[in-house]
Amino acid sequence: MSRLLIEQLNEEQLAEVKRQMAIYSQGTQEIIPTEELAAKVAKSVLKNQPLKIKLGLDPSAPDVHLGHTVVLNKLRQFQENGHKIQLLIGDFTGKIGDPTGKSVARKQLTDEEVKHNAKTYFEQFAKVIDMDKVELHYNSEWLSQLSFEDVINLAGKITVARLLERDDFEERIAFRKPISLHEFFYPLMQGYDSVVLESDIELGGTDQHFNILMGRHFQEKFGKEKQVAILMPLLEGLDGVDKMSKSKKNYIGIDESPQEMYGKAMSIPDELMNKYFELVTAFTPEQIETIKDQIKTAVLHPRDAKMLLGKTIVRMYHGTEAAEKAEQHFISIFQKGLMPDVIPVINWKGKTEITIIDLLIDLKLFNSKGEARRMIENRGVKINGIKVEDTELQITITNNLIVQVGKRKYLKIKL
Repeated sequence: MSRLLIEQLNEEQLAEVKRQMAIYSQGTQEIIPTEELAAKVAKSVLKNQPLKIKLGLDPSAPDVHLGHTVVLNKLRQFQENGHKIQLLIGDFTGKIGDPTGKSVARKQLTDEEVKHNAKTYFEQFAKVIDMDKVELHYNSEWLSQLSFEDVINLAGKITVARLLERDDFEERIAFRKPISLHEFFYPLMQGYDSVVLESDIELGGTDQHFNILMGRHFQEKFGKEKQVAILMPLLEGLDGVDKMSKSKKNYIGIDESPQEMYGKAMSIPDELMNKYFELVTAFTPEQIETIKDQIKTAVLHPRDAKMLLGKTIVRMYHGTEAAEKAEQHFISIFQKGLMPDVIPVINWKGKTEITIIDLLIDLKLFNSKGEARRMIENRGVKINGIKVEDTELQITITNNLIVQVGKRKYLKIKL
């Protein structure tokens, strides 16, 4: 923050800048650059003028899980402090597909797919941010209006060498995998979006580092004030290893039932609890520090801390009553070892004699025999409450046979 700005702030305003900076810094992986963010916040406080906070979306996978809410929660913090959220739907860029993290060119979306996915996003985002106060944009509004000459001029503002700095492009070149020319234009267009919107800040995950910095690059080339990049860490999933992802089956979806959500939260690795508190809840920095200290000094048991986390997550998306019921359900079933009152029923029309692995596959509890075998070997499968230890076990199908996988999945077979 420049000395000139500091001198213009009174004591109350300076305290407000520090308060906001503490909130915005919480849980972030990187702020580029921090001093510019402080200057923008100071100017906003001094002039009582909201900052413009951009989040760009190419709606290619409309189901939102807690990993996606990491950035949304940061948006909510800005929104609660009176700043303007610019939600940018990449209906134009979405037809190209972001090459980030991809070893091959992504499938291009149709107009119908983009519109459908965007609508689904809005419905789910409303659980985290106030969509009535969001400034909504579609980048086809300006990108579709560019002439070929405009595109050439835009491309002339960046070098090929700079574009090849992208890790995914470098890897594809190293392994002699093709890069289509249109993929080079994705970061150019995302950068141009920031020029048009005159964004002050752009949010994104660490995997968006290159794309977001393009906004700063092109704003400078067009004589605009450069945006600040706030990069949020990628949230590890329930396995504690890979990024939360539906394909990895290590996710908590924000549309899942309260019981499923709470149960999954209880399987979060202990070492990730602090990170989840920081990134997916609305706890303040002070509250999180208190929780950390209480766990460290054994005032708060890690199990109780995890129950608080699970209850908080459910309350955020389903309300207080549902959170209370989900907690009681978990205590009654998993801490007291009781079966759930209601178990999904499957009408069985298959063989009456079947191997345990084939049964698990036919019930669609696993996608592959390898997965089923590993779960049995890890003692995670029960038949009528008895653990299965033999991967070659022959099962005789009887009426009301109960199959349990892990701690939360139950199926009852009806003949």
